Amino acid sequence: MLAGNWKMNKTPSEAQLFANTLVNALAGFNSFDIYIAPVFVALDRVREVVSSSNIKLAAQNMYYEDSGAFTGEVAPKMLKELKVEAVILGHSERRKIFGESDELINKKVKKALAEGLTPIFCIGETLEERQKGLTFCVLEKQIREGLNGINAEDVKKVVIAYEPVWAIGTGVVATPQQAQEAHEFVRELLSKMYGIDIAEAVTILYGGSVTPENFFGLFIKPDIDGALVGGASLKESFVELAKIMAKIIG
Repeated sequence: MLAGNWKMNKTPSEAQLFANTLVNALAGFNSFDIYIAPVFVALDRVREVVSSSNIKLAAQNMYYEDSGAFTGEVAPKMLKELKVEAVILGHSERRKIFGESDELINKKVKKALAEGLTPIFCIGETLEERQKGLTFCVLEKQIREGLNGINAEDVKKVVIAYEPVWAIGTGVVATPQQAQEAHEFVRELLSKMYGIDIAEAVTILYGGSVTPENFFGLFIKPDIDGALVGGASLKESFVELAKIMAKIIG
């Protein structure tokens, strides 16, 4: 999977124009899933552009209730009406800036699964946590609490995105070996929790300053199944990432 998180960028008209560029440039890339996640107010316009293409639509967040007095939130059924197929949950910016807890993220993941949406469930450690040797402890806590109460069959539908917080938007990228170690740990943990077959079926993406220059070294690692891309998804370098994936997959 190659997923582009546009974050709070591109107006609806800009998003529509860029989506059209991507549809033309990425036609024929069918050996892996391609998602783009524009802001909520651009979802409808982007849907019109990508609806008959190989590009799928994702949202950047959602709430776990169907409706109600939740000012500023968006319900899963609202996303589904716009043909959204996946939703990014637990991104480090949601955790840090908006105070989202593992418990809240768990409710969102469960709700996404119940509504037939693919959760792109983000995990990752801060620089301080890595320097203190706490990376695996942090990842284990986030996974166990974020997937609490989710059965094996549903876990296979979850996409996990490992995004070291210290590498997001900083221009610093984890080395391929650092990324592989984290991905391998996550898969081994899933194996302990759900069994080897389930763990092998889970897609685990890498995110954190992914560019065409560093992506090849990351994607060839055995436990890295693609990327959740931020800055590079806002320009045509996203197409270059798709070309790299296609070349490696064959």
